[in-house]
Amino acid sequence: MEERLRKKGVSARGISSTMRSLKDTGLLNDLSLAESLKREALTYRMLSQAGARNFMLRRGIPRSIVDSVLSNDDNIDIDNAVKFVDKKLRVLGKYPAEIAKRRLYNLLLRRGYSSGTILKVLKEKIMKEEDVK
Repeated sequence: MEERLRKKGVSARGISSTMRSLKDTGLLNDLSLAESLKREALTYRMLSQAGARNFMLRRGIPRSIVDSVLSNDDNIDIDNAVKFVDKKLRVLGKYPAEIAKRRLYNLLLRRGYSSGTILKVLKEKIMKEEDVK
């Protein structure tokens, strides 16, 4: 933030007062921003923990804060993958099982899920879909 203000030509005095003001109001708190980004990544974007980690690192959150915010719980990844697959199966349900499975696999892979998690979820969901048909 300081660097951006400096590039815009703000004086050193103005930068320090702005930074102090932002810190006092809590707007420059990496930990709260990391929590917010974690919630966005896991809940709305349905990314895996690894995907959420990359998302936060790309946003400039320090690795130590990212590591403290994220837990390494595989159940979170499985739950998110199941929700994502349920959502996508509504659209992909009209395709043959192999095509739907391939597309879901690639979608989940791009969201940062491990191949083990993907195969576990797809095996469970595709088998259920085939039992219904």
